[in-house]
Amino acid sequence: MPTSRRKFIGQLAGSSLVSGLIVPETVAASFAPANKKSAADKINIALIGCKGMGFYDLENALKQPGVECVALCDIDDEVLTKRTADVQRIQGKVPVTYKDFRKVMDDKAIDAVIIGTPDHWHCLPFIAACQAGKDVYVEKPLANSIAECDQMVKATRKYNRVVQVGQQQRSGPHWKKAMEIIQSGGIGQLRRINVWGNFNYGIGQPKVPDSPVPKGVDFDMWLGPAPQRSFNSARFHGSWRMFWDYGGGLVTDWGVHLLDMALWATNTTTLPLSVAATGGNFAFADHAHETFDTMDAVFQMKDHVIRWEHNAGLQQGPYGRLYGLAFVGNDATLVADRGGYELFPESDNGKYKVPAIPKQSGSESHELHMKNFIECIRSRKDPACPIEAGRLVAAYAHMANIALRTKSSLVWDPNKNDFGNNAAANALIRPKYRSPWVFPAI
Repeated sequence: MPTSRRKFIGQLAGSSLVSGLIVPETVAASFAPANKKSAADKINIALIGCKGMGFYDLENALKQPGVECVALCDIDDEVLTKRTADVQRIQGKVPVTYKDFRKVMDDKAIDAVIIGTPDHWHCLPFIAACQAGKDVYVEKPLANSIAECDQMVKATRKYNRVVQVGQQQRSGPHWKKAMEIIQSGGIGQLRRINVWGNFNYGIGQPKVPDSPVPKGVDFDMWLGPAPQRSFNSARFHGSWRMFWDYGGGLVTDWGVHLLDMALWATNTTTLPLSVAATGGNFAFADHAHETFDTMDAVFQMKDHVIRWEHNAGLQQGPYGRLYGLAFVGNDATLVADRGGYELFPESDNGKYKVPAIPKQSGSESHELHMKNFIECIRSRKDPACPIEAGRLVAAYAHMANIALRTKSSLVWDPNKNDFGNNAAANALIRPKYRSPWVFPAI
């Protein structure tokens, strides 16, 4: 059965991952009360980060009754112009536009924000939104570091906000059915979960020389708390995911979606006992990427093993799927992706241990996930993917990257709030913010 929010928060509070982060606070701590909205109340939404997935999320929000986009925020004038026209076409009204997210927080008419920025820009707008009394739909991974994720959990609960993390598979009917089969013993004792994701885009873009900042782009704001760096189109729109200062590559981009299903299947609410990883950058030297193009990571759990694999630049994988999960039990293996699931039974003396299940079709669940968020804004209930679930799987993905970046097997020390004596790994728990941005305190 799903873990209750109270139990989840209690376990999180007992985890040292959320302690020991006392730093100067930079955002005003005024916030609105969490008033319940009726179904007839209009919900005013703003989008921060408008080019890619964030705008797709907004489109799904505008399909819900009583939702209006009143503001768009992006650092790129060209993106703002295009998306303003798109919103006007959809809803017949023109939203206000901003290039600084702090202007969004000042608008008391805004009820909720969608954060579709690069990963390194999730934390600060998120916490500012919570402090301003706004509910949040935030894209995954929750943030670009373990420490940022933990501050975001604390902000959510301190300011009593409704937060949906964009791990939309938790709203998918066929994923829910697959979880029911596993949790009810339909594959027997679960021993291993193999997870994989092979995608062309993981190699980044072809290398190009640095160039002037495009007209209308506030590149200093785009960098934000990340280190100062020259402009290069191969690490800008979309391809930022393959550079450590802004993202974590395939394991934090697709791995978060899939590893989340591995954790959901077993109702896991704690960090792994240990994490080890192998791999590196072995191919595509003519493409710009810092994150790993080839990777295996093994998470040691109490009574099973989770294994992640990715091969950037490839489009094939196990069971004829470029991505997916195989839940391996004593009686059967259940294989699932967004297209559906199927069950392959083990046999004993020529007789199946459990009935086979032919492929059951599935579909994308982005709109269902957004619908759930809007409903929870009105009911003030926790949504399908609460902040704690987003924090947990992001920590798994970041730990996999940290293990390979430091070429070490990691064990979290709950007494020291770090990886013990592993100084190299500890240095990657929390980012160093570039002035004038300051790591937020809660």
